[in-house]
Amino acid sequence: MTVYLVPVGRGRFEAYSETQDDGTPPDLRHEGVIRRSVHRAGLRWQELVERARHGAATGGLARARDAIISRLAESIAEQRTLWGLRDKRAAVVRYPATMDTDGARSALMALLAHARSHHLRWLVVDGVLLLVSGVLALVPGPNILAYYLAFRVIGHVQSWRGARQAMDRVRWTFEADPELAELASLADVPRDARASRVEAIAERLNLPRLSAFFDRVAVRSS
Repeated sequence: MTVYLVPVGRGRFEAYSETQDDGTPPDLRHEGVIRRSVHRAGLRWQELVERARHGAATGGLARARDAIISRLAESIAEQRTLWGLRDKRAAVVRYPATMDTDGARSALMALLAHARSHHLRWLVVDGVLLLVSGVLALVPGPNILAYYLAFRVIGHVQSWRGARQAMDRVRWTFEADPELAELASLADVPRDARASRVEAIAERLNLPRLSAFFDRVAVRSS
């Protein structure tokens, strides 16, 4: 697995990859009732996301709902780098060529430490909210809040496991990358002015979703 240390502002980085799900459903026959219920709710949330992205809703409220669901799904998808690390023993991290290896290692470990504590904290919070959201089952129609919270619970568990694995067990190989160095120089450039250059970098790195990710997370320095 290759992880990219994407520069998103002065001294700020995000770990990024474009891992693919193999599409194999987990075997839950021997799991508890709670995990099976959470898994089913997560699948239902994914169905709602797919429907929202097709844009078939009619009416202002339905379109607004679909827009919110799509945006939430994008933010959740950004956790997939950590998800992909949860069973890895070795991985490559590519970092801007303007950095040295020690700086890249320090930045990566800081990101992983923050992610581990962040996802554990929110796992507790969202787990409690998921239990509370059960009262909405009495309201007619899909319980979108419960589906969303269930998917978040799954996401936080996977992300916490990935961060812990990446810090404690993954053997990292560091590779300097001039494309990421060029990307670092674009964080302070207005979005419209940098768009074509970011897309070209994404194409050279063979990361088709990188430009959209960079636009969401890059913050101009003050």
